[in-house]
Amino acid sequence: MGHSHSHSHNHKDLKGRNLFITILLNILITLAQVVGGILSGSLALLSDALHNFSDVLSLIISYVANLLAKKKASLNKTFGYKRAEIIAAFVNSSTLIIVSIILVKEAIERFVNPVEIESNLVIWLSLLGIIANGFSVLLIKKDAKANMNMKSAYLHLFTDMMASVAVLIGGLLMKFYALYWVDPVLTILIALYLVYMGYDLLKSSTRVLMLFTPNTIEVEQIVSAITEIRPVKNVHHVHIWQLNEDEVHLEAHIDFDEDITLSEFDRILEKIEEEAYHKFGINHLNIQPEFGKCDSKKVIVQD
Repeated sequence: MGHSHSHSHNHKDLKGRNLFITILLNILITLAQVVGGILSGSLALLSDALHNFSDVLSLIISYVANLLAKKKASLNKTFGYKRAEIIAAFVNSSTLIIVSIILVKEAIERFVNPVEIESNLVIWLSLLGIIANGFSVLLIKKDAKANMNMKSAYLHLFTDMMASVAVLIGGLLMKFYALYWVDPVLTILIALYLVYMGYDLLKSSTRVLMLFTPNTIEVEQIVSAITEIRPVKNVHHVHIWQLNEDEVHLEAHIDFDEDITLSEFDRILEKIEEEAYHKFGINHLNIQPEFGKCDSKKVIVQD
């Protein structure tokens, strides 16, 4: 069994401290909005508080996942916690969609039965939300580009900021024009945007968790590239999956034309490694060499 993971992984040092600051800020905003929502009678503020509360939970999940991902592998956890951040992205994107549906439901009810609201409190608290969330967004923006988990946290914070902007606009229109219907309309628009963003992340994290072949990789191309290396006869029993965002694994059986020595196999394995890494970004290989073995020669075999 030839096994290789010779290419070093460039693990990004994710800013756990920044995440921790954003958690504290979001707890502050949530408490302020709950109190403000009750005092002003604003369902807009209360639904924004619900939105923020879901963010506090998702940020805590992201923070814990970020810590877990750094833990070392052990005998009973041979991969360590490398999948923690993918699970966090999956949970966060799911909650994003659920919260959006709740927001739409609340907004429709409020659209049907508009309520007069103490608009000054709404304006000041939405400003607090914009400032705190804006600061949080800037803190983790850089990490969001490189990591699915941080991207999910970033999306939660960004949509929170936009929700606070909507609440502010609603508050101003209520104060000066008594247009109470603007608020639910803006809420619905934000919620639809949340569903759109959350669905994309849910789909990509599900692909990783289900061990699907990454979108960027064509199995047929890899098989033909390996088959061109002499004296490879064919490639079968192929599995390609992502462990997390840094690691792509390939496992396959390779049938040889001749009964080669182990040292020759090592030399061929090096060629396969180079091909797999440089052309397809696969950095972990697990190859089973075979000669004249009677098994299924199909590329994909259902075990």
